Amino acid sequence: MGGLRAAGVAAGQRPTLSGIIPFAFGKAPNMLIVMKMDATPEQVEGVVRKVESHGLKAHPIVGSQRTAVGITGNIGIVEPALFEPLDGVLEVIAVSHPYKLVSREFRESDSIVEVGGVRFGGPELVIIAGPCSVESYEQTLAAARQVKAAGAQLLRGGAFKPRTSPYSFQGLGAEGLEILDRVRSETGLPIVTEALDIDVLDAVADVADMVQIGARNMQNFTLLRRAGACGKPVLLKRGMNATLNEWLLAAEYVLDQGNPDVVLCERGIRTFADHTRNTLDLSVVPAVKRISHLPVIADPSHAAGRRDTVLPLARAALAAGADGLMVEVHEQPEKALSDGAQALLPDQFELLMAEARQLAPVLERTLPAIAPLPS
Repeated sequence: MGGLRAAGVAAGQRPTLSGIIPFAFGKAPNMLIVMKMDATPEQVEGVVRKVESHGLKAHPIVGSQRTAVGITGNIGIVEPALFEPLDGVLEVIAVSHPYKLVSREFRESDSIVEVGGVRFGGPELVIIAGPCSVESYEQTLAAARQVKAAGAQLLRGGAFKPRTSPYSFQGLGAEGLEILDRVRSETGLPIVTEALDIDVLDAVADVADMVQIGARNMQNFTLLRRAGACGKPVLLKRGMNATLNEWLLAAEYVLDQGNPDVVLCERGIRTFADHTRNTLDLSVVPAVKRISHLPVIADPSHAAGRRDTVLPLARAALAAGADGLMVEVHEQPEKALSDGAQALLPDQFELLMAEARQLAPVLERTLPAIAPLPS
């Protein structure tokens, strides 16, 4: 069953079939084909071939007792009668959510997304930290050494920067990617950095351990599709005006390209509040956990826009069930070329990590031991 691994499905996973609301098969009805308990691998492959023969995508989901085949890609009426007579098929049912692959109806167990040996979505909290922008080799290396010494597992840093003003610092571009590559060799920290558009995606994917799609690009559907095919895990930030459904549908674009390794990042939404730059919507964390299997982390730096609010928001995000944090750290934030006001000083980041280690056992989570820097 070669299609199973390509669909990002591991043994022991099964769909949750209860609670799915059948509806009349009209425009764009995505479905689950539920196989009989004694269905053979050959019968499942036969269903996959039948689905694909109609120009649709098949996503097998293997369970301990039975297999289901999810269908996506239809843009019109798909009759269940096409698949009901096939050998091994028990029933054909509709999926109730507009998003399919990110839903717990398609996958009941939590997804684990591995990035450079770091696992998002398991019992371990994941902390991504570093400067907003890569400004120089010396600045990035110093930040990387500081955040790793405090316990961060991944390094963030923008080589390409989306800025509201065309006159603001736009990042070092290709030079910034080269710096990140060198810093990873020096520190061993996996790299998370943003791809602004399809023109730079391949270059970013060549260097990054995880490709970030920023809030402004959450509904850049061409970029999402290309990111889904880039071969690297994707960190998908929520758009500043996006609903939960819109966010999950954006993730669906990535998974629909065969890439199951997506981590969601809540980074604040626009509200009428003016005491912070954005409002960190922590209510969305348990909402994501309820209806999706994808890991979700929080970025209190971009939500707050000011460093004195980052620590309390970070504590609250972990308490709300976030699988980790993404935090900006800069040794001299007053001289930062972008977003210095929200960057923590190294000693403030050390305090954040100390507080996270105190919180972790209460939340039945863990933080890894601090890894030594390469000699």
